[in-house]
Amino acid sequence: QVQLVESGGGSVQTGGSLRLSCAASASIAGFNVMAWYRQAPGNQQRELVAEFSRLLVNYADSVKGRFTFSTDNSKNTAYLQMNNLKPEDTGVYLCHVRAGYKNILNAWGQGTQVTVSS
Repeated sequence: QVQLVESGGGSVQTGGSLRLSCAASASIAGFNVMAWYRQAPGNQQRELVAEFSRLLVNYADSVKGRFTFSTDNSKNTAYLQMNNLKPEDTGVYLCHVRAGYKNILNAWGQGTQVTVSS
């Protein structure tokens, strides 16, 4: 099973920036899907960005133009650069990966808290 460890969360004011990291215990080169989700208080998990087959990246409309997904294969790490943060971006950010035949491997990190104050 792949272990995922997120880091980089914190508290910022509106308009600030943070960069989240998701370090995987295995090579990310073969992952089918790498994604970041947000869990806001009282709300369901929401997918913010997903990379498919290491080629196509889809962003939710709410973060398009402000958030950027990237990876560093040498570090088996995915990143989420978040700019122009808004209070509604507050929540726990979770890294998620799927790999293997029919996505048999399905792993989540423990999450990192992001708080944006107005």
